[in-house]
Amino acid sequence: MTYELGLNGRRALVTGGTKGAGRAVVAALADLGADVLTTARSSASGLPDGVRFVMADLTTPEGCAHVATEVTARMGGVDVIVHVVGGSSAPAGGFAAQDEDVWQKELNLNLLPAVRLDRALLPGMIAQGSGVIIHISSIQRLMPLPEATTAYAAAKAALSAYSKSLSKEVGPKGVRVMRVSPGWIETDAAIALVERIAREDGSDYNTAQDKLMASLGGIPLGRPAKPEEVADLVVFLASARASAIAGAEYLIDGGTVPTV
Repeated sequence: MTYELGLNGRRALVTGGTKGAGRAVVAALADLGADVLTTARSSASGLPDGVRFVMADLTTPEGCAHVATEVTARMGGVDVIVHVVGGSSAPAGGFAAQDEDVWQKELNLNLLPAVRLDRALLPGMIAQGSGVIIHISSIQRLMPLPEATTAYAAAKAALSAYSKSLSKEVGPKGVRVMRVSPGWIETDAAIALVERIAREDGSDYNTAQDKLMASLGGIPLGRPAKPEEVADLVVFLASARASAIAGAEYLIDGGTVPTV
């Protein structure tokens, strides 16, 4: 039996879709026939054929407004929104190193783009009586690393609380809202980090990867997730096959989170 995902022709916005998990989500949606628009702060290359691109800084209200306008102008609205944009550049040093500027940057990157774009695009979804919004959170909302990621983890925790509340509000209006919370994803940036650790320690890649996994408390599966595996979960949740799923959070962390 063939299971159709029902994403062919669906209009999808993916933020932060030019690298890492975001790029994998863009590729997966495009491969399934979706009409995809993605965003980044700098110009993109090598995107799948037919994928639309808008250059914008989503850490600003103006950047979010620009993307919302382009989505409406180019696609006439949207059926699926996947908020992937996020990350952290906070310095090490614990709470004292995370000053006002760091906290504001973390909120501007990891919480407010989703809030602003949802606010702009949700009325169209409600008017058509259908839509899917997937917020990419992080297991760090459950397992913050106090040396450097307190502000990031707090922003992702806020994103999760916002997502749950939004789901309760718009679910009855036909819009499904969910969260996907990855652990360590083996992106190009993560690979570069492991290679740097190996050079600094005078070890090899596998030893450095094991060291990094141990610093996270261990990954029972024994490896990080691939970007494509995150994308597979996202496209399933966005699809017609998941039409009864709303308000839920899905961890994709290889078992890193040790609690029930």
